[in-house]
Amino acid sequence: MRRKHFFVTAFLVVAAVASLSTVWPETLWSMVILGPLLALGFYDALQPTHAILRNYPIIGHGRYLLESVRPEFHQYFVEPNTGGKPFSREERSAVYQRAKNVRDTVPFGTQRDVYATGYEYIAHSLVCGHPKEPPRLRIGGTACTRPYESSLLNISAMSYGSLSDAAVLALNGGAKDGGFAHNTGEGGVSPHHLGPGGDLIWQVGTGYFGCRGPDGEFDPERFTDTVAHDAIKMVEVKLSQGAKPGHGGILPATKVTPEIAAIRGIPVGETCVSPPSHTAFSTPTGLLEFIARLRDLSGGKPVGFKLCVGRPDEFLRICLAMRATGITPDYVAVDGGEGGTGAAPIEFSNHVGMPLTDGLVTIHNLLVGFGLRDDIRIIASGKVTTGFKMARLMALGAEACYSARAMMFALGCIQARRCNANDCPTGVATQDRNLISGLVISDKRKRICRFHAATLESLMELVAAGGLYSPLELRPHHIHRRVEDYEVQTFAEIYEWLESGQLLGTDGIPPKYATMFEGATADSF
Repeated sequence: MRRKHFFVTAFLVVAAVASLSTVWPETLWSMVILGPLLALGFYDALQPTHAILRNYPIIGHGRYLLESVRPEFHQYFVEPNTGGKPFSREERSAVYQRAKNVRDTVPFGTQRDVYATGYEYIAHSLVCGHPKEPPRLRIGGTACTRPYESSLLNISAMSYGSLSDAAVLALNGGAKDGGFAHNTGEGGVSPHHLGPGGDLIWQVGTGYFGCRGPDGEFDPERFTDTVAHDAIKMVEVKLSQGAKPGHGGILPATKVTPEIAAIRGIPVGETCVSPPSHTAFSTPTGLLEFIARLRDLSGGKPVGFKLCVGRPDEFLRICLAMRATGITPDYVAVDGGEGGTGAAPIEFSNHVGMPLTDGLVTIHNLLVGFGLRDDIRIIASGKVTTGFKMARLMALGAEACYSARAMMFALGCIQARRCNANDCPTGVATQDRNLISGLVISDKRKRICRFHAATLESLMELVAAGGLYSPLELRPHHIHRRVEDYEVQTFAEIYEWLESGQLLGTDGIPPKYATMFEGATADSF
């Protein structure tokens, strides 16, 4: 109904009711319904904000109603099993089924187009064996006196604040039950991380939450007090994250409760935006000296750093600093630009940061080229939901994986994509107590443990099918990708791979790496 038509109709309705009320007083009761509708219509027609409602009073609300349910309608009734984003229904279902310990097999063959460009598969062997127990990975270099025997799959960084206390308790409880580690995220170490007793990887971000002084700078005394907890097995310096590299973390004001503000050392009820870069160091050499300092303050626990690769030459400069100082991190965690569990500007989410596969190959190659790879572990993080996702990353150079959103699925996340609005319907990514009450910790910690175990079991089955004994034996030639309609190549053929120490001399340096060396120094990023 157009606006001018509405005014005419409203006038006629009011006039009709007024005239009929003298004959039939009962008609006045119709205004119980018509009155609010007319009031809404007049408001719609006169308000200045929404053109649709001004032009189509009352009925224009139907457009907004349909728009509000569009994501749910599309997800449940339109989206194909293999085509959903960021995660397909097939992937989500695999996580749910394994977390619940129900049937996770698929009938009648794959729904994927195996002849489509980009299709990937692992090469199996005619001499395949029986799956073995997944190995543990020792993380800790020569300077580390308290190495950690890590699972090959651990919970990726998700802060308390972004997640609810119940979600953190369930994640850490699952880590405790399953014998794997839980990364705290940059929001600091909360009582909910420490309560169940699961192994922790304490992430120290640019805001230095948990080791932050009154001036917002790094406080070594607070760091020493926190890292002394036995549950903290490793420390991770966050340089950048896949969701918004170069931006800094964002915690919306609605999530900054008094408890979270006290843990982080920030004002209550104000949006918390972490600085985009660190103040404790500003050069590659400074980063390594900071890592050495944290390792010393922690009593010899493994210390690494996490980044989403942007400019490869900056990591080359870090490698130059490693060679110059003799200081190396115990591990490097590589995040992909496709990552992200919380709030991020759309430009950063969609168009900033190197995708995980490219970043992983870059980091692995540079460490190999500088002769540093044997001393440093690599952990890969980015949409790890299945054993195959782990296998392909390990074939590209990773030795272990982080998983964030899959762990959220195991908690009950339905990909509602309301993580930044504080109204997550499953109580996972919210601080709304009414919504959190729906997340039963005792049940969800079991699901976390089961998902972890089933994913590693599927990884070991793939390894055995490939005729290997350990996932650490996976190499680029084990994974195939269709690159054209009639051409398949292995990762060994698709990517350029450096030899150990190839970047230490002056001969045999590939042109793209030679370009990175131009002006590169350990004293500047």
